[in-house]
Amino acid sequence: MAKSPASKKNVASRRPATQASNRTPVRPAKSSGRPAGLFTWLAIGVVVVIVAALVIIKVVGGSPSTKGDSAFSPVDPTVFAELTGVPMSIFNTIGVTSQVVQVNAPIAVKDQPPLTARTSSGTTVPEIFYLGAEYCPYCAAQRWPTIIALSRFGTFTNLGNMSSYAHDTYPNTPTFTFVRATYTSKYIVFKSIEEYTNYLNAAKTNYQLLQTPSKAQQALVVKYDTPKYIPGLTKSDGNPIPFITMDNKFLVSGASYSPDTLTNLTRANIATGLSDPTSPVTDAIIASANYQTAAICSLTNNEPSNVCTSSGVLAAKKAMKIK
Repeated sequence: MAKSPASKKNVASRRPATQASNRTPVRPAKSSGRPAGLFTWLAIGVVVVIVAALVIIKVVGGSPSTKGDSAFSPVDPTVFAELTGVPMSIFNTIGVTSQVVQVNAPIAVKDQPPLTARTSSGTTVPEIFYLGAEYCPYCAAQRWPTIIALSRFGTFTNLGNMSSYAHDTYPNTPTFTFVRATYTSKYIVFKSIEEYTNYLNAAKTNYQLLQTPSKAQQALVVKYDTPKYIPGLTKSDGNPIPFITMDNKFLVSGASYSPDTLTNLTRANIATGLSDPTSPVTDAIIASANYQTAAICSLTNNEPSNVCTSSGVLAAKKAMKIK
């Protein structure tokens, strides 16, 4: 079953967190990530060196800065193969049917400037941008179908294991992290920001900063992750996560299904179950993946054709009224 408006139960706010709790995690307010008084003990010469180094990194690297990534763990090869190699028969059998769990489709928006980027070969293609955080259980749930859908158009490397914050609602939801991931496709460019880790900083006042969105990426969130474009949101919700824009033509705000679906399951359990179309967990994940695939197909002129003309994707297109 599908429902277009975002559900507040499936989003995490981006307002500041002050302590660990069992409430819905909140996305901390924008911060420099520096402890108070950092520069009071640094010599001027050291400051100059640090600033110069940061400038060089920014100019040469071009990728988001990453902090607090000491616990990175690569995905097990078997889990990765099951996650990125779901058989076509599973997509087609499930379509968009989820008998137990409500699944939300991406929200279509019209008359917006396209979001594009260049592939490694220099071709300009549609861009898909994701903003999330490792602590967030809704991001945890959403990464499963998003990775599966994107894997039908390209290839991931360096995905990492991750679980949502241990003292949050839906604690330790099994998932992955994009923090070191790269994605290669001739059809689309995927860019991601995991803004915070799944643990608190040393002062226990916030989640540890991990990656920082660029000004352009932040502008996308501020514009589109709002009540104007996301039915069901209010101004008090801020800009909740996870947030995905697909070429500014389709938006995802919040998880497309409840993280509760993954409760008491391991990452390996979920991955192995992706070959079982009778599993309600697989139903939810694959139905969401078919919806996202249908949205992406509308950006790629229905390429690759074997994916975009498959019966599971056609069912999603029909449900989303995509011609």
